Amino acid sequence: MRNGAVIDATSSDPSVQGVRRFNELLASEPRVNATAIQTVGSKGYDGFAIAIVN
Repeated sequence: MRNGAVIDATSSDPSVQGVRRFNELLASEPRVNATAIQTVGSKGYDGFAIAIVN
């Protein structure tokens, strides 16, 4: 997501850092099962997350 920049460890873009932090919070929360999906279409790259609270 963020045009692939989320996996760039050197990115200082606040939006990228926010997505990274969001993913880390989801991954560390034991009550939540979640996945993030990257999508691509005519407007470019996008994505979404789905989370289920157990």
